[in-house]
Amino acid sequence: MNNGHHIVVLGAGYTGLFSTIRLAHRTRRTGVKITLVNPSSRFVERLRMHQVAAGQEPADHQIPDLLAGTGVTFVQGTATAIEPEARQITVDGTKTLGYDTLVYALGSSTETGKVPGADIHAFTLNTPETAGRLASRLTEVAASGGTVTVCGGGLTGIEAATEIAESHPGLNVTLISLDEPGGMLGPKARAYLHGALERLGVTLETGARVTKVLPDAVELADGRLISSDACLWTTGVKVSPLAADAGIATDDHGLILVDATLRSVSHPQIRAIGDAAAVRQAWGQIHGTCQSGLPTAQYTADAIARLVRGKAVKPFRFGYFHQPVSLGRRDAVIQFTKADDTPRRMHLTGRSAVAYKELVSASPLTTYRLSKRMNVTTIISKGGRATRKPAA
Repeated sequence: MNNGHHIVVLGAGYTGLFSTIRLAHRTRRTGVKITLVNPSSRFVERLRMHQVAAGQEPADHQIPDLLAGTGVTFVQGTATAIEPEARQITVDGTKTLGYDTLVYALGSSTETGKVPGADIHAFTLNTPETAGRLASRLTEVAASGGTVTVCGGGLTGIEAATEIAESHPGLNVTLISLDEPGGMLGPKARAYLHGALERLGVTLETGARVTKVLPDAVELADGRLISSDACLWTTGVKVSPLAADAGIATDDHGLILVDATLRSVSHPQIRAIGDAAAVRQAWGQIHGTCQSGLPTAQYTADAIARLVRGKAVKPFRFGYFHQPVSLGRRDAVIQFTKADDTPRRMHLTGRSAVAYKELVSASPLTTYRLSKRMNVTTIISKGGRATRKPAA
């Protein structure tokens, strides 16, 4: 790579923003030009959307403020097309941007199109606006002691159900899940989580599959109707079709297929990070979370910076370390894990877990600010023995 190299980053979520800021710091004085493209000027803390849904006011972090002093050009707009052969991006259907290297960080959102009625009658936590609309609806429903259903027993569903139940004790909250909520935790941590759900009055419908979302109920596969004055949908993930539409190699879910250095296998000038990339380690594929996304962003920024200087790049290595789960504002459980995300024996609960979880949730913004002037690592574990062998 020569001076004047243009790097474009698509997406200013947790991974895109971190990669941009770290790139700016690592490539200063090299003549590299960096442009960040995002539809909104506001940085969204996705880790806090369940708090917004419960009625808490989110902080307003503006992307231009977070980029101040980095020399990065911010373009507010939506990428509508990629032409990999021409190395060109179309923004908002009219403006074009050329690139030498593209960092694809468009992330994912909740899939509401596969169950009838979910896209019409259910709320999501995809944006502060959708979470805010749910918050307004919950206030209305709470006034009459109504019912709320949370569909999906993953971490997002658990955190949302407990947050809502704690903030609105008059509501009847039901968590509907095909699998056991907290199934990824160890036995003791899982028992603690279920105790918290019971303490907060959350009703569990486990082993239940939702087949339809109605205006005032959700229908289960066994024919039962669960009353629902407000339905929150947290299950299923979809990604932007932009990469697949451009002819970039993707998997069946639309994630960009990458090699051991997170380059697109079909277009090496494109690098994919976070939950837009199908990243494999020897133990399996990484799932899309902030815990794994930030290390892919850090690695990619460092890899590009090394290539700018003509240096070699080692393969990406990552191992999981923990599963932090908030259970309202006053309780939490932290499950420490092996590199492949299976549980270890150690876990935290109560006040220490609450403090730990808040530290995790607040850490990205602290990392961005510090990264303007120093190299801050987000990689707690490279996986040890589990990642020494390359992925198949």
